[in-house]
Amino acid sequence: MSDSLNESRSIRHRKMTEDPLGKVIPAIAVPMIISMLVEAVYNLADTYFVSGLGMAATAAVGVNDSLMHLMMSLSMGFGMGASSYISRLLGAKDHETASRAGTTTLFTGMLFGLGFAIICYIFMEPLVMLLGSTETSKHYSIDYATYILAAAPITAANTIFSQLLRSDGSTKYAAVGQGVGCVINCVLDPIFINNFGLEVAGAAIATSISKVFSFIILAIPFIRKQSMIEIKLSYFTPKWYIYKEVARMGIPSFLRSSLMSISTILMNNIAGGYGDHALAAISVGGKCMRFVASAVMGFGMGFQPVAGYCWGARKYDRVLQAFWFALKIGIVCSVIVGSIMAIFAEQLVELFAEDSPEVIALGAYMVRMQIYVLPLHLFVMLAGGIYQALGHATGSTILNLSRQLIFLLPSIVICSWLGGEYGLAASQAVADVAGMIIGVPMFMHIRKIILNAKAQYEAQLASGEISELSPDEIEEPDMDTDASF
Repeated sequence: MSDSLNESRSIRHRKMTEDPLGKVIPAIAVPMIISMLVEAVYNLADTYFVSGLGMAATAAVGVNDSLMHLMMSLSMGFGMGASSYISRLLGAKDHETASRAGTTTLFTGMLFGLGFAIICYIFMEPLVMLLGSTETSKHYSIDYATYILAAAPITAANTIFSQLLRSDGSTKYAAVGQGVGCVINCVLDPIFINNFGLEVAGAAIATSISKVFSFIILAIPFIRKQSMIEIKLSYFTPKWYIYKEVARMGIPSFLRSSLMSISTILMNNIAGGYGDHALAAISVGGKCMRFVASAVMGFGMGFQPVAGYCWGARKYDRVLQAFWFALKIGIVCSVIVGSIMAIFAEQLVELFAEDSPEVIALGAYMVRMQIYVLPLHLFVMLAGGIYQALGHATGSTILNLSRQLIFLLPSIVICSWLGGEYGLAASQAVADVAGMIIGVPMFMHIRKIILNAKAQYEAQLASGEISELSPDEIEEPDMDTDASF
């Protein structure tokens, strides 16, 4: 191991466990926010350039958003599971296991992405109908899905690369990789859609090509050994102990993200019953809100590596301090950005739905309803994030499932039944309010676990049972504390 890499690891460890949180968390979170916003812009760009082809084409891109989410859910499960595990390993200074976990997750996730694409190709036509396509938008949906799926293994690798970089705080590389891909996508979209006359298929081709460029850039930090973990074939270790740890935190992430896709599919199918205008409005409104939600999620994901590092290094007070700092800054930012979006909701939706008053009115209503409850959504997301950062699989699963399964799916059905298309547009906001019923007590529970771990550690130090550990002697604390569930 080179001295420079060891020195970089020591510097990164001190940064994550000792530097002021006001410096560390924004340094990690801002590039992560950019990465998440870029991912949202990908879909917004396709929707914007396709909107000129008509309402059916716009609806088709929205329908395929669910397919992309399912694909992303799979890779996000691998990536976030590995990120949680690796952050704790790096906090405990176990760099080799962290590198083995990262390498194994990357190659395994790409294979799963390939398998996902093959299955979707086999059942393409019934799949797009299941996702919510109408007869008028079906052929557009098939055209778009055909080329998006071709890049499935690369898309999976990009997501996992980004999460691996996040695990050691190297989020700026992820932001650059995603940003370059987004710029290329925006440049290629009008060329393929209009100049080459490929219409909706052109948007998908442009997106797939841009993913390849992102892949190349995201791989550079690992090739140049600028990351705290190493990716190389000799570290591919398909062993149970790695898959077990990745799955413990990856499965809750996969369930949350895949259930989000299922809820979108349900909304699309119900909206389709009201007509293409409702389907387009729900699609556009969801994309606009994803832009804000991605920023909020990026900030939340930025605090997780700090919490994981500090838990691994037994800096228990700093874990809670990181949570409260992230919550306060996140609420301020969400209120400021949300207020601007609420004021200009019609103008925002109009960018993607020209000359369609029905789409603009319904989409703007959906945006405003979700903006009003954004701070509540942030709290529940951060509470789930701290469970994930500390490796508490059961608690993370409960919080991840609560909004999507326990609250959102029933809310979609009940609200649309009571209020029609406007009730459907308000259903996600209703679910966010209801999510606090579980979010608050779940946070109090994890806070108690952290304080108990701190008290136990301090008691052992005071009794002389253990001595104050130097950074080189730190071992990862026991994570199996979910028994109370």
